[in-house]
Amino acid sequence: MTYDIAALRSRFPALAAGTAHFDGPGGTQTPRPVIDAIADALAHPLSNRGHGVPGERNAETIVTETRAALADLLGAEASGIVFGRSATQLTYDFSRTLAKAWSPGDEVVVTRLDHDANIRPWVQAADRVGAVVRWADFDPATGELTVDDIRAVLSERTRLVAVTAASNLIGTRPDIPAISRLAHEAGALVHVDGVHHTAHALLDLSRLGADFYVCSAYKFLGPHHGVLAARPELLETLHPDKLLPSTDVVPERFELGTLPYEFLAGTRAAVDFLAGMDTEATGPRRQRLEASFTALEAHEQVLRTQLDKGLAALDGITIHSRAADRTPTLLLTFEEHGTVDAYRFLADRGVHAPSGSFYAIEASRRLGLGDTGGLRIGLAPYNDTDDVDRLLTGLADFLAR
Repeated sequence: MTYDIAALRSRFPALAAGTAHFDGPGGTQTPRPVIDAIADALAHPLSNRGHGVPGERNAETIVTETRAALADLLGAEASGIVFGRSATQLTYDFSRTLAKAWSPGDEVVVTRLDHDANIRPWVQAADRVGAVVRWADFDPATGELTVDDIRAVLSERTRLVAVTAASNLIGTRPDIPAISRLAHEAGALVHVDGVHHTAHALLDLSRLGADFYVCSAYKFLGPHHGVLAARPELLETLHPDKLLPSTDVVPERFELGTLPYEFLAGTRAAVDFLAGMDTEATGPRRQRLEASFTALEAHEQVLRTQLDKGLAALDGITIHSRAADRTPTLLLTFEEHGTVDAYRFLADRGVHAPSGSFYAIEASRRLGLGDTGGLRIGLAPYNDTDDVDRLLTGLADFLAR
């Protein structure tokens, strides 16, 4: 297993500007192969998909190959991969489609740990049909959302459970396989927000047990668009509002309008880049992804240890990321300083650690932080020990003012 961080960083043109990026949960920087793939797609003929002329064939190839790449990344079937403008848009689309089968008195479970993109679409869809919204809470002292928290709000009327695979605010990773089993026993579907999770752990949709899983390519080194994975046979049972002439074939029936082919080409390249993070990995792409994510997690653990030790040496900091199983994402507040001031202080020193609630507004409120949130530190594959040193030095200087 080899994770060559220097070689990996050299493939990110944006890092030449000198900023130490800890904003990965909000969107990662882009490696050169992804940039080149987008440019290459635009430099060759492109038309609506088909087989008659080169532009049609190029578009068809891009879509087919990108579905296959994401199937490898998510442990899903290629025919169950749906593309959209964003994870938020896909969740809204599917909430409206699923709500067609709901009746007054049916119930939908959402959690206070989630990004609002996995809350508000379901709340609004439920309101439109008279369904009841049940809220699953999490423990603000530990950051944990447990199976029992979900069990407490399930009933025979539950139609859907919406839950995050990893909190974008504090990193908590709930036990999604156990939650999925519990929800299915109650007869409910499970919709998982995997936007933050996908960048840090290789997924197997069947093991996860979720019915729907959404993510965003720009959180794992790709361009800006959304992806939903589901079983093709489940998608066959759903009928979204769509244009009359558009195909009813799955998964295309859910993809409204022409796809951004150049961005799909970039996403295919991003998956291949992820598969090559372990420079010694061989075999099929899924096998190389498994090796590379193992190497990435080991690299992240080194940086997490360095970060934890450094923060423990500083006074006046509260760390709100405490769950036993979490991504390398920390939320901080300060006893005597504002987090926006910390963000600005660090930014002036070439360190990007943003401040806010990052659309996880229910989680921020549950933590007692109102709508303000905190300073979020999130690791990405290109972070190194020098980045962490610069962050810790900047925080020490900020607190000593």
